[in-house]
Amino acid sequence: MKKESYNPGLDDQQVADSRAKYGSNRLTPPRKTSLWMLYLDKYRDPIIQILLVAVAISLIMAFLENDFVETIGIFIAVILATTIGFYFERDAAKKFGLLTAMNDDQMVKVRRNDHVIEIARHEVVVGDVVLVEVGDEVPADGILLESIDLQIDESSLTGEPIINKDVLDETGDFGDATYPKNLLLRSTMVMNGRGVFEVVAVGDYTEIGKVAQKSTEETNTKTPLNVQLDKLASMISKIGSGVAVAAFLIFLVHDILTQSVWHSGDYLKMAEVVLGYFMMSVTLIVMAVPEGLPMAVTLALALNMRRMLKSNNLVRKLHACETMGAVTVICTDKTGTLTQNKMTVSDMVILHMKDKNVSETSELLNVGIALNTTANLDGDKGIGNPTEVALLSWLKTKQIDYRKIRQTIPVEHQVPFSTEKKYMETDVIWEGKTYQFIKGAPEIVIGMCEISDEMREKVETKLLEYQQKAMRTLAFAIGKELVAICGIFDPVREDVPEAVKRCQEAGIEVKIVTGDTTATAAEIGRQIGLFAADENSKDVRYSITGPEWAALSDEDAYQRATEIRVMSRARPTDKQRLVQMLQKRGEVVAVTGDGTNDAPALHYAHVGLSLGSGTSVAKSASDMTLLDDSFGSIANAVMWGRSLYKNIQRFLFFQLVVNLTALLLVLGGSLVGTEMPLTVTQILWVNLIMDTFAAMALASLPPSREVMKDRPRDRNDFIISPKMAKYILSWGLVFFVLMLTFLVYCEYHGTGVDIRELTMFFTVFVMLQFWNLFNAKSFGSHFSAFRRIYADQGLALVLCIILLGQWLIVTFGGKMFRTVPLTAMEWGIIIASTSLVMWIGEGIRLIQRYIDKK
Repeated sequence: MKKESYNPGLDDQQVADSRAKYGSNRLTPPRKTSLWMLYLDKYRDPIIQILLVAVAISLIMAFLENDFVETIGIFIAVILATTIGFYFERDAAKKFGLLTAMNDDQMVKVRRNDHVIEIARHEVVVGDVVLVEVGDEVPADGILLESIDLQIDESSLTGEPIINKDVLDETGDFGDATYPKNLLLRSTMVMNGRGVFEVVAVGDYTEIGKVAQKSTEETNTKTPLNVQLDKLASMISKIGSGVAVAAFLIFLVHDILTQSVWHSGDYLKMAEVVLGYFMMSVTLIVMAVPEGLPMAVTLALALNMRRMLKSNNLVRKLHACETMGAVTVICTDKTGTLTQNKMTVSDMVILHMKDKNVSETSELLNVGIALNTTANLDGDKGIGNPTEVALLSWLKTKQIDYRKIRQTIPVEHQVPFSTEKKYMETDVIWEGKTYQFIKGAPEIVIGMCEISDEMREKVETKLLEYQQKAMRTLAFAIGKELVAICGIFDPVREDVPEAVKRCQEAGIEVKIVTGDTTATAAEIGRQIGLFAADENSKDVRYSITGPEWAALSDEDAYQRATEIRVMSRARPTDKQRLVQMLQKRGEVVAVTGDGTNDAPALHYAHVGLSLGSGTSVAKSASDMTLLDDSFGSIANAVMWGRSLYKNIQRFLFFQLVVNLTALLLVLGGSLVGTEMPLTVTQILWVNLIMDTFAAMALASLPPSREVMKDRPRDRNDFIISPKMAKYILSWGLVFFVLMLTFLVYCEYHGTGVDIRELTMFFTVFVMLQFWNLFNAKSFGSHFSAFRRIYADQGLALVLCIILLGQWLIVTFGGKMFRTVPLTAMEWGIIIASTSLVMWIGEGIRLIQRYIDKK
C-alpha cells in the first residue's frame, strides 16, 4: 500500500468556500429544445398537415361566401388536438427527466472533519477527500493520496479498460498511460482495489466535462409493446384510408347523380361540395388513425414510473415497466433482498494462539478486524460491506475505536476480498512484528491454516450450528493460525414470505442465487416459502452449488435449470449461465444483483434489478433499481407491469370500438343516402374524446391485485387477444346497428333528417362512448365497473369533461358544430337509454362472477 500523509478532509467552512470558488459538481446539461419548437413539432404530423391544407382551402371558400363558422371550428379543433397532445407528451417527458435526474444524487464516501460520511455526488467540492473501492464510479477528478491494488476502467475516456493507478513515488514517474497514474477521472469505474484521493476539479472543469461527453440516458427505446402498437396502427390506418377513399367516392357520385348543381355552370359551388367531401375523408382518416396510441403508452409509462418510484422502484429503462409484467422466473440474491441487511454478530468464538493467551489473541483479533476491513461507521450508520460493518459495530460494543487503530498502525499490503478468492488479507508491521490478518469463508481460511483434526471437528460442528440458523459464517486467521469463527445473523424481511407467495400465485417461480453456504441458503428458502411442508430444502433436485452447476454439461444444465430453487456458493458466471439456460427454455427472467460482478447477469436478463445499496456498475447494467432493496418491491413491480399492459388493452378496446362504429356509420350513411351523419368538427370532437381523454382516463387507472392471479402472458402474444377482438366486433356492430336504425327511421318517417335529429344522433353517439368507458375500465376482469370507483379519479374527471363538453357543444355550438340545443327531457332520454350499454356490460360481468364462484 502506498500512502501520502494522512488528510482529515475539509471542515464545513472550507466546503462552503470551495463551492463558492469552484462551483458544484454538476455537468451542464445539453441544450434543451425550446417549448415552441416542441409544440411546432406536433404540426409535422402528416394528418395535421392535411387538415391544415383543408383549413386553408376552406378559408378561401369562407371569404368568398362570407361564412367563417365551420372554418373557425375546424381550426380550433386542430389547435386543441395539437396542444393537448403536446401538453401530455411534455408532462411525460418532464416526469421521466425527474426520475433520471436522481442519478446525480448517487451517494459518495468522503472524509470531512476527520469522519467518513456519505454525500450526494453533486455535493462533492474541490479539496474533498474521497474514498473509492471496487464498483464505485469516480465522482470527480482527483489526485491519489492512498491506493491498494487500484485498477480503473478509463474506457469512457481513453478506450483503455484497465489502468493501474498508484500514488506517485519520489521520481514522479507518470508511466506511459494517457493520463498520470496518480490521477483519477470523473465517470471512470473502480474495477479492483481501493483508493483515497483529493478532488482537484468538479463539474464542467473535469476532463469529461472538457471533452463535453454526454452521459444522458436514452429514452426513446422501442419496446416490444411499441413494436406491436406500430403494427396495429399501420393496419388500422390502411383500413381507415380505404374506407375514407370509398366514402369520398360514394358520397361524390351520389351527389353528382342527385343534385342539380352538377348540371349548372356554378363551378364554385361544385368545388365547395368536393372540398366538403374531401374534408370528410380527411377527418375519417383522422378518426381511423390511432394517433392516441403513442400518447396513451407514453402517459401510462410515465404514470407507472412515477407511481413505481413511490413504491421504491426507480425505472431506468422504459421497457422494464412492460417486461416485468411478463416475467416467469425471478433469480434473487439473498442478502438485503430477502433479508433485512442489518447484519449483527450473533456469536464470536475466540481460539487462543500457540504462544499467546486468549486475552492477547483477542487484542490481535481486534486489530485485525479494524485493519482488514474496508467498511466505516458514520455514527450508527454503516458505510460499506454489511458483514464488515457488523464486525466494526461489534468492536464498537466493546468500546474499541477502529479509527485510532487505523491511524496508528500502517497497512503494508492488502489483498481485497473478491467473490473468486472468498477471502481478504492485510499485512501490517506492529510493535516491530509482521502480522498477516486473514478473514473470509471458513472453508477457505481453515484450508490455509495448520489445525488439528480434533479442533477442525469442533470448529466445523459450531459452523454447522450457525448455518442451520441461517447465519453467515466467517473465520479469522493470523498467519497460519485460526484465531476465531463467528456467526452473523441477518433476519428475513417481514414482507418477503407474503411477496414470494404472491409471485407463486401469479405463476412466477422464485430462485435464490447466493454466495452463501448451502445450509444457509436452504434455510432462508424454507423460511420464505420456496419449499412445501413435505419437501426437503436440501434435496439435491432443488439445491445445487456453484461448482456443481459449473461442472454440468450444457444439456444437463438445460434440464436442471427449471427444478433448481436454491443455488449456493454461486459465482457471477454461475448466475449468468443459469439466466441463459432459463431463457433458452423460453422463460422471461428477472435478476437481482448488487455487486460489480453481477453486471453480466443483470445485463443479460430480460429485466435487471439492481439494489439501491448496490454498486454503480450494477446499477448502470440494470433496467430498474429497488431503492429499498426489498423483494416485496419486485412483486409490486410485476403487479404494475401487468396492470400497465391491461390498461393499454383497455384503451385499445375503447378506441377500436369507436373507430369501427364511426367508419361503419359513414359508409352506412352514404348507402342510405343521408347527408354526412357526423360533421368534420363533430368527428374531431369525438376524436379528442377517443384519443386524449380516453388515454387520460384509462392510462391512469390504479393497479389491481387481481392481475397477480393470472398466469404470466407470452410476451410475443399480439396485444389484441381473440377474446378482445370478439368484444370489439360485438360492441362496434351493436353501436353501428343502433345508430344506423336511428338514421333510417329519421330519413323515412318524415321529410328527411333535420338538424335536431342530427344533433340527437351526434349526442347519442358520444353518450354511447361515454357509457362504454365504464365497460373499458372493467375489461379483462369480472369485477363491477363501480368497484373502487372512488380511486379512479382520472376516470371521474374525464367523464365530467366529456359530459360537460358535449352539453356546451350541443347548446352553444350552433352552425360551427351543426347542433341545436336539446331540452332537458331529450337529454334525460338520451342519457338513460344509452346507459343500457353499461348495464348490459354489468350484467355480463355479474354472470361471469357467478360462473367463477361455481
